[in-house]
Amino acid sequence: MIAPSILSADFARLGEEIRAVAGEGDTRADWVHVDVMDAHFVPNLTLGLPVVKSLLKATDVPIDCHLMIENPDKWAIGYAEAGAYNVTVHVEAAHDPVALAKNLRAAGAKAGLSIKPNTPLEDHLETLKHYDTLLVMSVEPGFGGQSFIADVLEKVRTARRLVDTGHLKLVVEIDGGINADTIEQAAEAGVDCFVAGSAVYGAEDPGKAVAALREQAARVRG
Repeated sequence: MIAPSILSADFARLGEEIRAVAGEGDTRADWVHVDVMDAHFVPNLTLGLPVVKSLLKATDVPIDCHLMIENPDKWAIGYAEAGAYNVTVHVEAAHDPVALAKNLRAAGAKAGLSIKPNTPLEDHLETLKHYDTLLVMSVEPGFGGQSFIADVLEKVRTARRLVDTGHLKLVVEIDGGINADTIEQAAEAGVDCFVAGSAVYGAEDPGKAVAALREQAARVRG
């Protein structure tokens, strides 16, 4: 699965940018990844719920909201109620991640849990049993265009083993520095869904870029 990140898109043309990856076949994104930043949990400020509501009206591609915000226990439910397909919160920010997962599901969304590069996966395995998605950050959250941190792939491998053996039931997603040079090693480690920003929206044809990344990952995963 390929989830283009609109963090790398032209914010003055977001509707058009999403339509560019909403075609047919392999050029169609599986999810559109939306990074919500509050300038508190991370030092950057992007967009919030009003923009997400507008995007939901502009596309039928599932919206994957990644909330890099403080107090997601309070704010995340609004994104689920608005119609986001998947709402991901950071384990480092959530006060009661198990209750939050239940509330997100009750509001109609899939529940995602994200971990920063230096956050150990093992500390949160019981919590992950309540989630539908694990988002492994392969850069420090907050800014696009960073270099891929390959060390996080060990966490991906651990999660993949736990999913394959039935201990977890979730989609393994990765975000940060995914491009033609890094997607194959991420796929080999066991990633299901690849968030790609500049690799898609920096290309002349974003739809073709989605298809090319999908082909690379599929070739490795078989």
